[in-house]
Parts: sequence; C-alpha cells; structure tokens
Amino acid sequence: MSATPDPQEPTQGPPQDNQNSGHDTRQAPLIEHLIELRSRLVRAVVVILAIFLSLYAFSNDIYTFVAQPLMALLPEGSQMIATEVASPFLAPFKLTLVVAVFIAVPFVLHQAWAFIAPGLYDNEKRLAIPLLVSSVALFYGGAAFAYYVVFPLLFEFFTQTGPADVAVMTDINQYLNFVLKLFFAFGIAFEIPIATFLMIFSGATTVESLSKKRPYVVLGCFVVGMLMTPPDVISQSLLAVPMYLLYEVGILFGRLVKRTPRPADDDA
Repeated sequence: MSATPDPQEPTQGPPQDNQNSGHDTRQAPLIEHLIELRSRLVRAVVVILAIFLSLYAFSNDIYTFVAQPLMALLPEGSQMIATEVASPFLAPFKLTLVVAVFIAVPFVLHQAWAFIAPGLYDNEKRLAIPLLVSSVALFYGGAAFAYYVVFPLLFEFFTQTGPADVAVMTDINQYLNFVLKLFFAFGIAFEIPIATFLMIFSGATTVESLSKKRPYVVLGCFVVGMLMTPPDVISQSLLAVPMYLLYEVGILFGRLVKRTPRPADDDA
C-alpha cells in the first residue's frame, strides 16, 4: 500500500522557488546599476581618448605653453634639457593626456551626476547642479591662479636666488612633474568653499563651530601648503593664504544655508 501524503505536511518545492524569485528580484536593480555605471565610465574614457587624440598633434606646443613661465625668466639663449632618452616624447605625451582629462572634467562630472541623480530628492537636485558647476569653475580657477600668479613669482624667486655662476637648465620631465603637482594642489585647494558649504548643509558642523576653529584652520593651511608645495616659504604662503580665504568664503555661504529635512521614506 502506498502512503497517503499528509495534507498538513508543508511542501518544499514552491516556497523554494518563491525565495529564488525574490532573490533574483533584489539582484536585478544592482546589476542594472552596475551596467549603467560601466556604460558611463566607458563614455567618459572614450571622450578623454578622443580629446587626447585631437590634441596630440599639438603636444609640443602645449608643453611650450606650460613651460613659458619658467622660460621667460631664464637668461637669453637658455633652454631646457632632457636627461632621459625617452623624455622628449614622454613628457609632452603625459602632459597632453593630463590636459585631455582636465578638459573632460565637465563631461565626467555630468556622467557622475546622471548616474546619481535618480536617487536624489528634488531639493537635492536643485542644489547639486550649482555645486557641480561651481566645483568645475573653482578647479579651473585654482589651476589658472597657479599658472598666472604662482608660477611667475615662484620661478622668479628660484632663478634669482641661486649662485651667479650656476646655469639653470631644468629637465623637462622634472619640470612637468613639478607644475602638475602645483596645478592639482591649487585646483583641489580651491574646492574648499564647496567642501565647507556641504559640511554645513549636511549638518556635520555649524557656522559657529567652524568660526571658532579659525586658528587651527590657519595652522592647517600652512601645514598643507608645506606638504603640497616645494620647501620654500613663498610657495607655501601662496597656497596657504588662498586656502584660508576660501575657507572664509565657504563659511560666508554657509550662513545662507537653511536645511530642510529629507522626506520620510514611504515604508517608514
């Protein structure tokens, strides 16, 4: 005789299928987000490569433009040197690639914005767009400040303080590393108002708290200037002073912040 199945005994097949179905449903959005992220990263890389290929024919001219602040201060007839065999090719190549990334920053940030925008509330979207535009403008402003203000003062100091019988012949690769470090140092330093504003807007700190920490911020600015610039007082001050002034600008705009609470989740 065959055993009659107990009607109260739970069956294991269908519940297991339902669990697998729910697991796949939870995984689907994550996979879709990863695919979208990969797509946007590919777009950013393609744009950077396209800009690089269009600029590569002018790589030597770009290097000459970047070297102009130093070359203008060298004695007549002086020139840079290449101490490595591949430097005449690699230095302009590297600079052109960095310039391509530099130019593509707005597009890259737009791709990042398009990826995270669906998860933001309306008030956050209205705030994010001005912040993105301001971030790009401040980064470019920091690089321009380094090129037109810092470099002439810095190179004049370097070229005029050495012994009279020492000829200044700078290696092109060493010069490129030096100026790129300063470009990014000043570009990042000019983002201080954005960082300060976001800290106040998010509630991580307050205007009153930041105002009381001014002495520590001044000291911190000079420490950062010491770490991110050559070991001389002029370059450290040229970075530290703008950093502190931009910190004050961030506090000034932070006073205009009126935080609104995030809407409660539907399932809360």
